[in-house]
Amino acid sequence: MSKIHKIGWKTAITLVVSNMVGTGVFTSLGFQLNDVQNVWSIVLLWVLGGVLALIGAFTFAELGTHYQKSGGDYIFISEGFHPYLGYLSAWTSMIVGFSAPVAIAAIAMEAYLSPFAIPHLRAYTVLIIVAISFFHSFSLKQSGTFQVATTIIKIAFILLLLGLGIWFAPFPDNAVNTTAPMIDEVFKSGFAVSLLYVTYAYTGWNAAAYIVDEIDNPKKDLPKALIIGTISVIVIYVLLQLVFLKFASFKQLQGQTEVALIATGNILGRIGNRWISAGIAFQLIATMSSYIWIGPRIIHSMAQHYTLWKSLRPTNRHGIPTRAIWLQCSIILILMLSGTLQQILLYTSFLLQLMGTLAVASILGAPRKETSFKSPFRPYLQYAYIIFSVLVLLFIIWDKPFESLVGLIILIIGSLTYWISKQMDKK
Repeated sequence: MSKIHKIGWKTAITLVVSNMVGTGVFTSLGFQLNDVQNVWSIVLLWVLGGVLALIGAFTFAELGTHYQKSGGDYIFISEGFHPYLGYLSAWTSMIVGFSAPVAIAAIAMEAYLSPFAIPHLRAYTVLIIVAISFFHSFSLKQSGTFQVATTIIKIAFILLLLGLGIWFAPFPDNAVNTTAPMIDEVFKSGFAVSLLYVTYAYTGWNAAAYIVDEIDNPKKDLPKALIIGTISVIVIYVLLQLVFLKFASFKQLQGQTEVALIATGNILGRIGNRWISAGIAFQLIATMSSYIWIGPRIIHSMAQHYTLWKSLRPTNRHGIPTRAIWLQCSIILILMLSGTLQQILLYTSFLLQLMGTLAVASILGAPRKETSFKSPFRPYLQYAYIIFSVLVLLFIIWDKPFESLVGLIILIIGSLTYWISKQMDKK
């Protein structure tokens, strides 16, 4: 019998990097400049967001090597708290957690390609999603090859932007400001709101923990992938913000979404900027690929334990959960074509934050194993993460009460499907 192919830590790193680097790093700076203008305050924002992501990476490295099962949050919450809460985590992941980001990335791709006036662009983005799902439906080796190739394109594009930052002289009257009072800015409520934008941009640090079964040596390779991947993204994010500030004025950037295009447009002109726009669009393929790879593993893991989803249990001869892949593909297309994606993300931001917090908190009750990675400064780092996340949850409830309520309704529907599955088990 032939050996089942598994991926190493380098491929797993590409999964982490691709999952994290999407559109957030290219768009959120403009909103931060509404309240935070000192360049060192901006750097501090992105470093703090990275530290929180790194705490999560440490935690998931230990949990992943502790349980050594694919499924991520679903496994950690089920084992650490209760299967019912784990089920709700998987339900949230299936409905929006991994489907909505792909749809959002596809719509963002359309926006970045709009300067080229491509006819029937929506049909092409639908085709790209179907094609990526198709590539991930054969074998783990093929999935790994595709992910590595698309991530190389992503990293090459980022290196191009950083290279421009070194090559070109600063834009006159640029936004690199060191005179604004940093201490005053850090203690403003706007700094906390800006930190929320940053933490959303860092989501995806846990990517490799969802596919533990597919990693060759989880004890060594999973921590490497999560920690090295997260640290790499912290460096990328900080350097990119400095590039954007260097090549645009404060007035140009403040309150704007497309800060990357504004900055590069000042040095490359309209024609050159079209190709930067295309680069941002095509680097999103790696992001979509990472979510399409990971999401079905959670669905498949849940299907092993609940009769309602037993039709999703079969895999192909290489162990790939093809039915779960195509279910997720269908959900992605429904979300993308519905035109209500922004609302859906608002409705579920509360849920996703809640489930992530529960997953990190689950380590507090997990006994340490000699065979698992040891998260440094446990449990103090986890307490810091949980406190921050609880504050974020309270802010979301206060700022978006209606959307938070709709998110809870999604949980109620998930609870109903949990009850139905339990009744089917009894029969």
